[in-house]
Amino acid sequence: MRPDISLHDFDGLREEWEGLLPFCSTNTVFVTPVWHRIWWESFGRSSELRLLSVRSNGSLLGIAPLRETGGVLHFIGDTDVCDYNDFLVRQGSEEAFYPALFEYLNRQPSRIELQSVPESSPTLQYIPPQGEKWGYTVKVEVEDVAPVASLPSTWDAFVASLRKKNRHELRRKLRRLDASGAFAQQVYQDPATLSGDMSDFFRLHRGSRPDKKDFMTAEREQFFTEAAVELSASGHFKLAFLELNAVRIAGCICFDYMDSYLLYNNGYDLGYSRLSVGLLNTALAIKQAIEAGKRSFDFLRGGERYKYDLGGKERRVFRVTMRR
Repeated sequence: MRPDISLHDFDGLREEWEGLLPFCSTNTVFVTPVWHRIWWESFGRSSELRLLSVRSNGSLLGIAPLRETGGVLHFIGDTDVCDYNDFLVRQGSEEAFYPALFEYLNRQPSRIELQSVPESSPTLQYIPPQGEKWGYTVKVEVEDVAPVASLPSTWDAFVASLRKKNRHELRRKLRRLDASGAFAQQVYQDPATLSGDMSDFFRLHRGSRPDKKDFMTAEREQFFTEAAVELSASGHFKLAFLELNAVRIAGCICFDYMDSYLLYNNGYDLGYSRLSVGLLNTALAIKQAIEAGKRSFDFLRGGERYKYDLGGKERRVFRVTMRR
């Protein structure tokens, strides 16, 4: 029997979407219904929603969170603020989901661009043959890297696992910070007060690099604040400030999701750059993740050197482009 495909809005699919996620190969904060809805409400004005469910005999096989912009189909979201994206497919249902989806998409625009697909996703296995079957020219290419560090059970074991030079440098920088005054990392996650705390984060973020100042537009600032408040209500958001003598000198946003912390964004006061406060705030976030019993620390997109210095191992994200 041919699977059924239906269009939805966010409210009509949210409960089933949340129930499906634990059974999907890709399960990260960036593919949750709340994240997609916040992005859509913030940035979706120029797109048409193509949120699809695929069912067989009433059972949900998967969800295709798509949008159409300028005659091109994309995932909901963009690479500016969404580090991963994917179809949400119940494991074991791939052989039914992808053929049914692409038979449906055959009626859609002639160009499909799928960005930020994790290297572990079954989409990379099933998309090319399905696209070619329906007359698409399919191109799969590496879009970026997203280093991930595996976490042991203790901070000391983590430090010991780093390369000798990086282990020595981390310890030296922590001693230098300690000699500079009283320091602590404070974590904020109360939805009632986060809006005010995010103002300090934006100050540190914009001040740390010219490109970050350009990136943090008023529109993105509003998006970050809304995401902070909503995700903190479910325990998925943490804002960590490194404070020296009671002054906030570095900040980072981490998502606490499943068995991982995900480092979403960071910034620091350039006046304290000699103390490597950005790197140390990240290191202390890793320590916090270990103490919370997490198994990994995902540095997300970008191949910055500090991610590898702190134990990150390379993983890739892919872009799939289809034209006909």
